[in-house]
Amino acid sequence: MLGRTIHLTLAAVLLLFGSRANPNLEEVGEQVRAYTRQLEFDYVEWTVDAVWVKLRQAALGLAGYLELEAQSDLARDYVRLVAEIQYSESQLAILHANPDQATVAEQIADLGGQLDAYYAQRANLAPLAESVLQAQIAAVVAEFDLAGGGQPLPPLLYHSTPLPWALIASPRDAIRQDANISLQTELTLDEHIVVEDAVSAGLDLSTLVVPVGGIGSYPTMVAQTSSLNWLAEVVAHEWIHNYLTWHPLGFLYSESPELTTMNETTASIAGKTIGARVIERFYPELVPPPPAPAPPPGEENPAPLVDPPPFDFRAEMHATRITVDALLAEGAIEEAEEYMEERRLYLWDNGYPIRKLNQAYFAFYGSYADVPVGPAGEDPVGEAVRALWAQSASLKDFLDYMDGLTSFADLQGLLASLQ
Repeated sequence: MLGRTIHLTLAAVLLLFGSRANPNLEEVGEQVRAYTRQLEFDYVEWTVDAVWVKLRQAALGLAGYLELEAQSDLARDYVRLVAEIQYSESQLAILHANPDQATVAEQIADLGGQLDAYYAQRANLAPLAESVLQAQIAAVVAEFDLAGGGQPLPPLLYHSTPLPWALIASPRDAIRQDANISLQTELTLDEHIVVEDAVSAGLDLSTLVVPVGGIGSYPTMVAQTSSLNWLAEVVAHEWIHNYLTWHPLGFLYSESPELTTMNETTASIAGKTIGARVIERFYPELVPPPPAPAPPPGEENPAPLVDPPPFDFRAEMHATRITVDALLAEGAIEEAEEYMEERRLYLWDNGYPIRKLNQAYFAFYGSYADVPVGPAGEDPVGEAVRALWAQSASLKDFLDYMDGLTSFADLQGLLASLQ
């Protein structure tokens, strides 16, 4: 009952602030912020804390006294500790959900004490692990000739913490990211829904609160994870955003949906390329196995398939996006929204629990178009960036091509000139 009261109060506050919004505001983002200002993430406080952590790391320089293999072992220990924490937190949540609390009270107390010890270990180990990974990724960035005098610019700094949520807003008659507002980390799912519904009702927008893996602040924010492969890729991805900020492409990130997709696709390609090299050089045991060789011509299907092909989530999302784009182009907004809900239920039946599939979902996830087929649909922007990557002799050449572009037309013209 108390939780319900809190949610109703939050809804009332949001509607109150929303009712004061100036209807003549030109920027959709500012209109949305009329509903979210009291709930937004404090980047200033986070940055001050992160900079202080980095200054202490630099002053102590403890990781630099370790041998290279010992440095990698330290990073391995860190992600193993994070895995233990995540597992223990999930077990604690299950214990708290037990209706017979008396029988699990001792287990809850013991596991809570163990988690406190883990948290203390993480607080001590995390700064060192971050220093190690920063140095390793910076070394690989230099190998790709992306560092002046051996030092990436800006210097490669990241900090792992719980990340803010992102409230995405799109018009209902098109798939376009008109607002991306960072919300406080501690907001609950019920509170996400209240915010989504308030903005949607007040501004007639499609809305969705989504998790993010990293944010290109400085130092960059990266989610805590037990995967070194993912961590290396995302840290590199977010540093590429910092790198591009010094160039026209990054500076114009939010000027158009096309430029947003060009930025995110470029960062995804570069982040995966750098991250894979980091794993290959420093953590070879984590290199993924090569894909199975293709069968010889004429032997693609040596025997009839007995089992149906596996469910292809990316292909299904690709087909969904194409249909939605076609419906919206015809002005059939309600039909498109009904179709997306039908598809969401279909995805649920096939093991993909998406809470809300709408225009805002596609506006966010469709901007990451580093691989073909997926929520970007037939959007030509990602395809053009991938085509330029395929024609580039190196990662540096690719970034040199991309960083000076100021529009999708520039990208199309560049591709035409290369061909």
